[in-house]
Amino acid sequence: MLPDGFQTARLIARPIAAGDRDAIFESYAQDAEVTRYLTWRPHRGRDDTASYIAHCLEIPPTVARTYVLTDRDDGAIRGAIDLRLAAAHRIEVGYVLGRRWWGQGLMTEILAAVADWALRQDDVFRISAVCDVENIASARVLEKAGLVREGLLRRYLLHPGVSDAPRDCFSYARVR
Repeated sequence: MLPDGFQTARLIARPIAAGDRDAIFESYAQDAEVTRYLTWRPHRGRDDTASYIAHCLEIPPTVARTYVLTDRDDGAIRGAIDLRLAAAHRIEVGYVLGRRWWGQGLMTEILAAVADWALRQDDVFRISAVCDVENIASARVLEKAGLVREGLLRRYLLHPGVSDAPRDCFSYARVR
């Protein structure tokens, strides 16, 4: 059900591949500021990144798929977006973008395209995401991509870059 990729004016989202290890490590996976609000700690070395990619590739694309975001012009990896079929009628999304590309609207661009695609599918009625209550930039991305804040999820996710205790998160969704 999940497609082989997405394209926008500036980005191509393609399935993650083992050969992406070095580019992922260099562009975002080892950056503590980038991974601050993610559910995993910064990668200490390329072996961590290789393990992450292997995990992504083990999951059948009928269940979830991780895409790397590449620049349409130079093909360089800018970040990633992950889609998960939470149920037959809804998709959950997560994302990461290298710090060098923050503030350029890239994540909003790809997330809006993914949400548009998802809600055009006959059996999908909801696309959703969560973000840490302190992650104002991610909240803005979600809102600019057309997702609406639905509420607060107390002690919902571990964000080890912030705390060892579960964190409060805002819940966002776009529905049809």
